[in-house]
Amino acid sequence: MTLWNGSFPFYPGANACFPFDTSRAVIVSIFLSLLATFIIILPGIRGRRRFFWFLRMVTGLFVGAVILTIQFTRDWETGWVTANTSYKSFSQVLVNVDIGLHIGLSGVNVTLMGNPVNQVNETINYNEHFAWSLDADYDHSYSEGLKRGLPSPILYVAEKFMARSPCGVHRQYRISGHYTSLTLWMAFCTWLISILLFSMPILLYGGYMLLLTATLMLFSLLFFIVRNTLKCPIQFGPVSLQTGYGGSFWLTLATGLLCLLLGLSVVILSSAQPEKLKLLFNLDKRRGEEEGWDKFHLPAEPSSSAQDELMMPLGDVCWVTATKL
Repeated sequence: MTLWNGSFPFYPGANACFPFDTSRAVIVSIFLSLLATFIIILPGIRGRRRFFWFLRMVTGLFVGAVILTIQFTRDWETGWVTANTSYKSFSQVLVNVDIGLHIGLSGVNVTLMGNPVNQVNETINYNEHFAWSLDADYDHSYSEGLKRGLPSPILYVAEKFMARSPCGVHRQYRISGHYTSLTLWMAFCTWLISILLFSMPILLYGGYMLLLTATLMLFSLLFFIVRNTLKCPIQFGPVSLQTGYGGSFWLTLATGLLCLLLGLSVVILSSAQPEKLKLLFNLDKRRGEEEGWDKFHLPAEPSSSAQDELMMPLGDVCWVTATKL
């Protein structure tokens, strides 16, 4: 028996499982490395400045990691259902499976897991991704799934999101995902600018940029939810697959509200309690050093009382004796 087109003929192919996405692992590793670096240098900071500095670093890294990670997650909208359904086309054999639908910004992920996993002499454990980003062809991905002989439940769910499907949601999901991703990239840029402004330090404008970051993150949620719902149900016998907002959606909302709260706090403290704000950013000691520098290096101006004592009538100073020649 020889290989034909990369697989053994006359034998069922291996289950098509979606490969592991390393994007999130790389992002988390980078930010954890930065956090570990900050922890190492933390003992070199003295006094109460240590706590405030570490709190600012952790908060900043958390916001940046969230903004980057949610770009690549696939749980903005999720749904699960357990059903008895046919496993293959033109077959009356039913299997009990868990069917999951995970919608991200760049595509849809369909999972299929058997209860139990081994049924009809096969291992039912699939996880397939169909991309709809601007540089991807969703219908081509679906056609490739047909050629590979994916199970009927996966193809049935994926068919609902095709461009020519009567459900009519492909274009809406594609455009909303694109603009949501673009807005989040803008939020990442404003977050970087806010970090630079806080480190300079220009606290008031750093607070403004943090408010802009929060606004962009909240607008990204608005872009994602402003679309029509699925017109046709995803039905498996008596049960249907319903979706709801997933972990990435709620994490974006929570992080956006956190940035909004922090930005408002910086702006309000900058106008009402600037000394407390400088204390949070460890600027009180630096200010004291600058005042000491001015005290020791600038010439002292005479006081008004000293000037009064030095002022004398001009006649008292200019007494002269004239001798007539």
